[in-house]
Amino acid sequence: MDALMISISGMRGTIGGTLTPVVVANYAAAFAAYLKANEKPANGNHFRVVMGRDSRPSGPFVRDAASAALTASGFEVIDLDVVSTPGVAMMIKYAGADAGIAITASHNPVQWNGMKFLTRNCVSPPPAIAHQVIDLYHKGITSFVRVQQIQRPSRNTDTHAVHVKRTLDYVDINGISNKRFKVVLDSVNGAGCTSAHMLLSKLGCQIVHLNGEPTGQFAHEPEPAAANLTQLEAEVKRQKAAVGFAQDPDADRLAIVDENGTYIGEEYTQVLAAKYILSKRPGIAVTNLTASHMMDDVAAATGSTVIRTPVGEANVVDAMIRNNAVIGGEGVGGVIDMRIVPCRDSLVGMAYVLQLMASSGKTLSQLVDEIPRYENVKTKFPCRREDANRAVAAVKAAFADEKVDLQDGIRVDWGKSFVHARPSNTEPIMRIFAEAPTKAEAEARTAQVQKVVNAALGR
Repeated sequence: MDALMISISGMRGTIGGTLTPVVVANYAAAFAAYLKANEKPANGNHFRVVMGRDSRPSGPFVRDAASAALTASGFEVIDLDVVSTPGVAMMIKYAGADAGIAITASHNPVQWNGMKFLTRNCVSPPPAIAHQVIDLYHKGITSFVRVQQIQRPSRNTDTHAVHVKRTLDYVDINGISNKRFKVVLDSVNGAGCTSAHMLLSKLGCQIVHLNGEPTGQFAHEPEPAAANLTQLEAEVKRQKAAVGFAQDPDADRLAIVDENGTYIGEEYTQVLAAKYILSKRPGIAVTNLTASHMMDDVAAATGSTVIRTPVGEANVVDAMIRNNAVIGGEGVGGVIDMRIVPCRDSLVGMAYVLQLMASSGKTLSQLVDEIPRYENVKTKFPCRREDANRAVAAVKAAFADEKVDLQDGIRVDWGKSFVHARPSNTEPIMRIFAEAPTKAEAEARTAQVQKVVNAALGR
């Protein structure tokens, strides 16, 4: 669908369609208006915003439109150029800024782009603030200034080095380097090319880099799903590598291929990272409602606890802060360690998976085999939010006698199997995710819920 998606996760639209320079400028101006009305600049004089983008060809025009609106609002814009989304978050405090803007459409195809706002605490705005910004945007509220208050834009090229150094602070560099792991890395020609290569190099890895130029010309569909990573699988086998890593365009997600060239998926990224961290620092792990029950199994093995939240990085981070969690993430390949950066980060995922391999002396497939295995089924279909809400109500009524969680759409649990049905925050679709110990059970649970949804929507 050619839609403009505006939610607590930010704005996304299609180039030449719904995402125009005017739309971008108005949304950035609304963000500026909110900050000026509700916060004070850290330097006591004027607001500063760091702005980075993934490698999409449309990135420069989105950056320029947003920068123009912010400059017109009296903000100093610090251009980070092509960097990862976690890199943008990290640079907010490093640069003494009051906020950040990541220009990206994450895993969406190249015809999409968007903007994600970050607060001075380096996290997405909580829902209440995000909705205030959205309201200002719809009302066309701006806070433009006279020429005397215009600030000169600047540029900062430190992001990659800062990101890598901070990640390396939390692993045993020599322990990993001594293993001389051969790693095949697929950066999909996105924003993670430079920083990921730099990290793996400093960890002493032998690197085979696929699609490693940040051109934004995605070599395959950019979502790091199994169907899109056949080149990575084949190269891992050909190179006899220890592991294959795949990033998405803004490098906040990581999928993994084991030493046999087998795609183990994004679900295992946070699970393996949690397995390492919780073995050293037992405590609370936070993940979302859709994430695999493997997180519960890994936590239980160390006497740790899992807290679940609605889908969305902001929700996970908020719960991590409130509960002093030691690790968090989402089942889409997102690992969050608040000590490094309070958002999903593919570099953290790579570092912790390599650390687990190095410290355990086990291959990736051996580590995976130690974790109880589940099968999942994922489906999605075009659906307006109001229709999705109607479907959720129908599922709630149909499964009233089961364990139900209504934090985000609806999750229905049957022991170690569950179905989570919810409207997407970023696309006009509804997603249904099922997990169970066997594929047959996951499919059966999906069919149960899908039947109720179809009836509610007249499909």
